[in-house]
Amino acid sequence: MLSSNNITCMVPTRDSSKAKGFYEGVLGLTVESEDQFALVLRAKNLTVRVVKVAELTPQPFTLLGWDVENVAESVSKLAGRGVVFERFAGMEQDELGIWTVPGAGHRVAWFKDPDGNLLSVSGA
Repeated sequence: MLSSNNITCMVPTRDSSKAKGFYEGVLGLTVESEDQFALVLRAKNLTVRVVKVAELTPQPFTLLGWDVENVAESVSKLAGRGVVFERFAGMEQDELGIWTVPGAGHRVAWFKDPDGNLLSVSGA
């Protein structure tokens, strides 16, 4: 029923100005609008609605991720813009912080937005 409709992803923030600086300035998403409730951004075929909240407890799982053609290249570019990549105990991550899924060849690297929401880039 909904498979032919666009999807909007919701991401919470306590500080919309920091979120805007990160999602627009660092990640390069396009701002479509902003009001008292949310900052609305566009990433290719997805709308990201950064919802303004009073309280926020970041979750330990990935909230938003990007499929990229080259994970190492994306990680290097983001690191050059000040993004710090997460390291997780028990996971073999390379020098850039990229984990390769055993037996699959799929690669993932995680980072956080200013509110501590866990984000990722993944692919080959």
